Amino acid sequence: MTFLIEIKVPDVGNVADIDVVEVLVQPGDEIVKEQTLAVLETDKASMDLPSSAAGKVHAVHIKPGDKVSEGTLVVTVEAVDVQPTKAAPPAEVSAAVSTPVAVESAPVAAAVVPKSEPAPELAASHMSAGSGVLSHATPSVRLFARELGVDLSQIKQGSGRKGRILQEDVKKFVKQLLLDGPVSSGGAGIPPIPAVDFSKFGEIEEFALSKIKRLTGQGLSRAWLNLPMVTYHDEADITELEAFRVATNAEKSADTIKLTNLVFIMKALVTALKQFPTFNSSLAPNGDKLILKKYFHIGVAVDTPNGLVVPVLRDVDQKSINQLSTELVEISGKARAGKLMPDQMQGGCITISSLGGIGGTAFTPIVNAPEVAILGVTRAAMKPVWDGQTFIPRLMLPLDLTYDHRVIDGAEGARFMSAVIRSLNDIRRLLL
Repeated sequence: MTFLIEIKVPDVGNVADIDVVEVLVQPGDEIVKEQTLAVLETDKASMDLPSSAAGKVHAVHIKPGDKVSEGTLVVTVEAVDVQPTKAAPPAEVSAAVSTPVAVESAPVAAAVVPKSEPAPELAASHMSAGSGVLSHATPSVRLFARELGVDLSQIKQGSGRKGRILQEDVKKFVKQLLLDGPVSSGGAGIPPIPAVDFSKFGEIEEFALSKIKRLTGQGLSRAWLNLPMVTYHDEADITELEAFRVATNAEKSADTIKLTNLVFIMKALVTALKQFPTFNSSLAPNGDKLILKKYFHIGVAVDTPNGLVVPVLRDVDQKSINQLSTELVEISGKARAGKLMPDQMQGGCITISSLGGIGGTAFTPIVNAPEVAILGVTRAAMKPVWDGQTFIPRLMLPLDLTYDHRVIDGAEGARFMSAVIRSLNDIRRLLL
């Protein structure tokens, strides 16, 4: 005689609405006693739901994302010549409730509980691609994988006994994803930071972020997750540059736009971009080719009341220092007034982020993708510099170059920075 056994969620300590995070069987599977049918999760713990009977899975009544409570039907199992299984005592959280229903034959059983095809999402979540084999892993490894957003079915073979997936296999899988390129939505993701009710700790005040800050945050997060970034720090001696700038501004009338160090840095960047064209490029989305740019447009990060924006100054190589100074004042004013047009913030080759007017000695700017590098600038300061015989006071400007390590290696990054510094050390080089 064939029995249909209903396996239900046991007493789990008066906890309702438990999340189903994984279902590990599907109709047609042959299972044994104590085999894990599903993984349940509360806000405090993860638990396996073992089978209390052996046989063939007739139907699966839950799916990932469902919420279950004590008594919820999980699966029905076809068993031959088995006696009803006694329900486990309430204290045994891991035991499942089984209820046998006697039927005369398999066809009658099918009429009592209709057979169904495996749900597509179930097959996709728990079958290894192209192999048809269920992923084998312990509950702790499954929890570890969920915390990293890893679908265990994508790990075709574990290194443990009988192909069991170990924690090291999950780590290796994530590392390989990072080496292969941008993480796709179908692979591994980053678990979100849980919401916190801060009002229970004290008085709070809420205000909505501006659209600019929201979009900037999304762009920076995207760049941070997709680009392996390296930051290189160095200093430029701008003693002579500053003397020239001050003297030139003194010759200008009161109503004339004065020169800033930023325009000289822009010119120095163009000189370096011409020497190292890899910096004036973007990586194709699929990562198989580099797009080299023949133009020289420089983005300048501007702090505005609504957030950070990056207007772009075009054809910097074709404009004089005075022209760039005028354009920089105009475009920065539009940025702070919120009057920039979308096309005025597009097409940059490299970005400058300057904190010189605020302070600091170094920071790590995030690349403004799809650009491959960004130059950070902080406040210049007088420092004693050894000239081979004595220490002399020199005005030193800290510079921070962050670059996409997929495109630029460490040696090239250092050479590029050296080229920028040489131009700033002696601005006559900008004429070459």
